[in-house]
Amino acid sequence: MPISLQEAITVKSNLHYATGDRPSRSGSEEFLAIENLTKTYKAGDGSKSTILDGINLTIRENQFVAVIGHSGCGKSTLLKIVAGLEKASSGSVRLQGKEIRKPGADRMMVFQQYSLLPWLTVRENIRLAVDEVLVHLSPAEKKQLVNEHLAMVNLTAAANKYPDELSGGMKQRVGIARAIAIRPILLLMDEPFGALDALTRGKLQRQVLDIWESQRQAVMMVTHDVDEALYMADQIVLMTNGPAARIGEILEVPFAHPRNIQEIRELPQYYELRNHALSFLDRHFSQDD
Repeated sequence: MPISLQEAITVKSNLHYATGDRPSRSGSEEFLAIENLTKTYKAGDGSKSTILDGINLTIRENQFVAVIGHSGCGKSTLLKIVAGLEKASSGSVRLQGKEIRKPGADRMMVFQQYSLLPWLTVRENIRLAVDEVLVHLSPAEKKQLVNEHLAMVNLTAAANKYPDELSGGMKQRVGIARAIAIRPILLLMDEPFGALDALTRGKLQRQVLDIWESQRQAVMMVTHDVDEALYMADQIVLMTNGPAARIGEILEVPFAHPRNIQEIRELPQYYELRNHALSFLDRHFSQDD
């Protein structure tokens, strides 16, 4: 039975965060637990600027979560803290109960800018990650794993090409294949489709969703695109404006997987959720947070 828009919305009030009155959750729900996270930068003149203020969020195992907000609200900073690339000023981030303090192979990040090594071929870029992390595998097993992930992103024919011979969409597919080949339990994506044209973006969204639907893992994706979030994610985290950005609302996306973009866009609830998210972003764009 379709749920109502109100049922799909979880409002996170400032009082709720300030008191730390968070509902108890089972261990499986607290696969990734972000608690009272604050990030503050110190300027050269000694003044401080708070980017993220009191972020509380849990992500379940195998859940696909999208984080949306205007530029400057700390979305990418939050992702980097989860990746271990930056440190929180206060609060905690735990993955399977363990505090995240540095990067690890259990988390892999896909950036908007492809981050490929230009002197390595497509195959070698993927193989390098496999060699570094999956040291227990035999050379034959590593080769098979690389080949499987090349096929998964439709790059078998381009395996021996160098990055400067690839289109933007192909480069991003290499980055995605490299990230998932080492079998991380949490995939982090920072606007992975933002630099692509509309046609390529749609194709790659579908490809990533196909991969996720066939081998579930937790995904945390930063995006500016409400339609992208509704198409791909189970949950959408709406951020208020920075500085001192907070979680304003969390939307539960009720559409079952596997998803067909044409079918879900014919549902009234799709547009209810879309309009609600856009209205939230518009309100927070025009007011001083």
